[in-house]
Amino acid sequence: MNRLTVRFVITLICLAWLPLQTPAPLIYRPGEGWSYEPVGGGKWVKARAKDQLEVAQNAFDQKDYSLALKAARRTVKIWPMSDYAPQAQYLLARSYEAKGEDEKAFKEYQKVLDKYPKVANYEEILTRQNAIASRFLEGQWFKLWGRIPFFPSMDKTSDMFAKVIKNGPYSDIAAQAQLNIGSAREKQLGFFNPTEPYKKAIEAYEQAADRYHYQKDVAADALYRAGMAYYKQAKTAEYDQSVAGQAIETFGSLLTLYPEDSRAAEVQKIIDELKTEQARGCLEIARFYEKKKRWDGALVYYNEVLLKDPKSKYAEEAKQRINELKKRVGQTTAQKSE
Repeated sequence: MNRLTVRFVITLICLAWLPLQTPAPLIYRPGEGWSYEPVGGGKWVKARAKDQLEVAQNAFDQKDYSLALKAARRTVKIWPMSDYAPQAQYLLARSYEAKGEDEKAFKEYQKVLDKYPKVANYEEILTRQNAIASRFLEGQWFKLWGRIPFFPSMDKTSDMFAKVIKNGPYSDIAAQAQLNIGSAREKQLGFFNPTEPYKKAIEAYEQAADRYHYQKDVAADALYRAGMAYYKQAKTAEYDQSVAGQAIETFGSLLTLYPEDSRAAEVQKIIDELKTEQARGCLEIARFYEKKKRWDGALVYYNEVLLKDPKSKYAEEAKQRINELKKRVGQTTAQKSE
């Protein structure tokens, strides 16, 4: 046998031997599609839903979350109407959460509530969804393609809290979730309109105060947060006296409805500050009208200074200018009558 023939025979033997030894990582199952299987990995596949769920549960308990995901997903996919599907879907979400893939976990928890609304641990799932949303509220980043930490998003975070409320509008955590929507909105950056995040936050807080008015602590906190959002917004608007007025009105409602609130003294101090700021703004406008020799307009705003905050440092100047302008207006009227 020549050297070429020997090589050919050896090659044929190797080719015949390879299929018996080489693992086949891609497996196709009818109705399931292709899946990756390591050597000996097919043992996790079971013929009954109960057994498949047991594989998922055991894997989860042993912190083998990858296997738990596969086994739980197969249970849901092959036996979606079985008694074991709700628990499998729940384990699917738990496994994603354990792996730190919170966005995927939230969506899978949502599927539990949507597909199996009578699931026994409904309240627990709501609590887990709320915890995930809260982590994003605290600054956790959403992931690009589900893998690469990319950016925080208060829009997505607000949507998560909104789903928590929709899933359990009368649950123990719904009221706090509504407040958290306001907090998320306040954390947004208003690149083109700095006041827009405050407006959205105020809307969320006012909804909380109205919707959960029967919960004293929640309603009081909602009014306080709404007042603070108005207050922050007012500080960004030099001559927007209406926003300061809304802050005063909201804080006034808090003091009227909940006079024993622990923040009452702080709120009253802010109200006084806002009134002083309103008086200062009116004084600036009055000076502008006076500079333009529009005496009637100047008088109106100097009087507004006295109405807004008669005890402020701006009130004395306003009184002096009112007296001077009255004399000037009187002299002008006398001259016209001659």
